Amino acid sequence: MKKVLIANRGEIAVRIIRACKDYGLASVAVYADADAAALFVEQADEAYALEGSNAKETYLDIGKLIAIAKRAGADAVHPGYGFLSERSEFAQAVIDAGLTWIGPDSQVIEALGDKLEARRMAQKVGAPLVAGSDGAISNSAEALTFARSFGLPIAIKAAHGGGGRGLKVARHLDEVEEMFESATREAVAAFGRGECYVEQYLDRPRHIEAQVLADRQGNVVVVGTRDCSLQRRNQKLVEEAPAPFLSTEQRERIHQAARDICAEAGYTGAGTVEFLLSTDGVISFLEVNARLQVEHPVTEETTGLDLVIEQFRIAEGLPLSFTETPEPRGHAIEFRINMEDPGRGFLPSAGDIKQFKAPAGPGVRLESGIGSGSTIPPMFDSLAAKLIVWGPTRVAALARSRRALAEFKIEGVPSVLPFHRAVVDHPDFAGDEFRVHTRWIENDFAADLVAAARPAQPAAQSILRSTVEIDGKKVSIGLPAKFLALLGQVPLSPTPVGQSVETEADENAVRAPVPGTLVQWNVADGDEVREGEIVAIMDAMKMETSVAALATGVISMLVPAGSFQNAGAVIARLAPAGKAEAACEEQKSGRS
Repeated sequence: MKKVLIANRGEIAVRIIRACKDYGLASVAVYADADAAALFVEQADEAYALEGSNAKETYLDIGKLIAIAKRAGADAVHPGYGFLSERSEFAQAVIDAGLTWIGPDSQVIEALGDKLEARRMAQKVGAPLVAGSDGAISNSAEALTFARSFGLPIAIKAAHGGGGRGLKVARHLDEVEEMFESATREAVAAFGRGECYVEQYLDRPRHIEAQVLADRQGNVVVVGTRDCSLQRRNQKLVEEAPAPFLSTEQRERIHQAARDICAEAGYTGAGTVEFLLSTDGVISFLEVNARLQVEHPVTEETTGLDLVIEQFRIAEGLPLSFTETPEPRGHAIEFRINMEDPGRGFLPSAGDIKQFKAPAGPGVRLESGIGSGSTIPPMFDSLAAKLIVWGPTRVAALARSRRALAEFKIEGVPSVLPFHRAVVDHPDFAGDEFRVHTRWIENDFAADLVAAARPAQPAAQSILRSTVEIDGKKVSIGLPAKFLALLGQVPLSPTPVGQSVETEADENAVRAPVPGTLVQWNVADGDEVREGEIVAIMDAMKMETSVAALATGVISMLVPAGSFQNAGAVIARLAPAGKAEAACEEQKSGRS
């Protein structure tokens, strides 16, 4: 390999660019319009426009990515995580184009991406596994039948899902139907397929995972374990390595199962096998993520390995630089720096970063895709940076974490830093007993975090493109609309495309709580709705968010399903039922 195209954005693109420099490879970045001034674009050796504003038009467009790889003279593609990283058709397209795919073989991705097939592999090798449906279920009635047979709670999972998307946990029979429909919608939106299956859900479980590396010489090595139990909406917020408070027997069982499943699948590259661990010690296989994980740095800090460089070596056909599970050295904790407001239920936010002051000092590592002056666009994932803290012991790592989090300053857009500062002092997480589980934030975390001020919506990062003739040759050029606005040539739109945002208080307004796509209306125009009723569903930064009516009244819809909306945009209005009826009678009288 000589030159690697990075089919991703943000902090993971920066991470891979740095590994390319360390390994002696040239790097090629690709970017959506909103990312034209992003840090990863600046740091790459070359950068090419994907000419689009959303993920579908850019980072999910296989044809564009392959065309740019060929145009740039890249001979390899690294997918990062998210986007196309676990799409077998992308891996195969890269290979068919004569390029090196930095990841597992496409057929392995396809097999493990089918969660039902992954379950069958786990059963075959004797991995620990809870009861589940025999294949995909076709409707919520089948999920209800399973729940009545095996008991609650149950997990409804997208068969082709991952990363928390298309996963819903039903704890009461009357919510099974709603959860099934929601899981199906998320699966279709994120993966293009809506098949779901159901299995027993271990209540109050920890989330434990094993990092695996496998080469083409037959070496399959478990690098270590991680605990990723601190989650909200099934999305991880804090991870640490090695997984604390495990018995030797539990750790060995997890290592063996992870190794056996990957060997059975014919895995090559970096991958993660995930498990749940109940309070009474029951271990159950969850899934395999056939890619690099967001939390990979904590494993690097406790092993001394560079997992991205190991991916490069495997892709080139070289053996692993080690063949035995390394003994962990010290302890590392990763804090995902998501641009979300924990005081508003972790609602994602978009806007301009006014100040980004990173911590430093012994044991502190930062992986960031932003800095002061960066813009957080509303159409992509809310993860902007990761703080990784290492110490010789878990206690020392926690102490350094408190110091680093106190130093960390982000202004302009709400972040999860207030939550992180609270959790490192919480006895459930930092005490002598580990009482954290995957629903701990929703059920047990009681800290009163203050809601941050809503940021102003970022200006549209549109690129105006045209063709000019230079020395008799037509050349395509693109100029930021912001640049032309400074010259007085074009007006600068203050917000991205979508319904305008009204700032005045209005109890009759139904507002979008997050920037994202209005997936569906749950009510019809003119319906009477109750206070607290869920009237719409939005898809924001990978996850569904419900929109509730703040008052009782008759709803008038202002925007259609499928439209993009800014946070705070008025999407509907409520009229008190009596006034609505009076208006209707008045109209009838006028017509008569």
